[in-house]
Amino acid sequence: MSSLPAKQTKWTGLNRRIIACQSCPRLRNYCRRIAQQKRRAFAQWDYWGRPVPNFGHFKARLLVIGLAPAAHGGNRTGRMFTGDRSGDWLYRALFNAGFANQPQSVAESDGLRLIDCAITAAVHCAPPDNKPMPRETANCQKWLDQTVDLLNPQVMLALGQIAFRAAVAQARRRGWFSGPLPKFGHGAIVPLHENRWLLASYHPSQQNTFTGKLTEAMFDRVFATARKLLAAD
Repeated sequence: MSSLPAKQTKWTGLNRRIIACQSCPRLRNYCRRIAQQKRRAFAQWDYWGRPVPNFGHFKARLLVIGLAPAAHGGNRTGRMFTGDRSGDWLYRALFNAGFANQPQSVAESDGLRLIDCAITAAVHCAPPDNKPMPRETANCQKWLDQTVDLLNPQVMLALGQIAFRAAVAQARRRGWFSGPLPKFGHGAIVPLHENRWLLASYHPSQQNTFTGKLTEAMFDRVFATARKLLAAD
């Protein structure tokens, strides 16, 4: 019998199944090819090249949902939002709101820990041009289903419209939300049943951060809102 708590054991098992997934041949082939070709700046890296598992605490009340790993970010490092500019923004904001023990995330061995927070994605493999096909998102839904089932989060924070739609579907699946699809917008707050909440944010992609569509202050406010909602429980 395992000495680990049952929920922690289930969390570890879920992540192992995600890593072993072979449901999407196009994505698996792409990730392997990127891992072999590499980017010149990361020529010395041994790329992960597999589906990227969830990251964070198995008792997290805040679940951050992204789109998919970056080809030379999570697909390289093996950890969600690690090793790319989007991750630089995310972990700085998490640290500022007290959800991470440090603001940087560069590699699995960097000592980063999340506090009352976990990070997942609508798709666990890096897609070409950051655009998964609908069937690939559908294939990955089972992992999001199992992640939300296990964590039972109080707050879901969706980064971008695809993640937002996936989070709404999760809420509907569990009877936490009914009615038409709420409008996506940065800073949107959607009350759910059973004292739960869905928050929306622009994705911290370079397309959004370089153009000023998403600023650090805007991003910080979303995580501050998540912190207040958890504190009010």
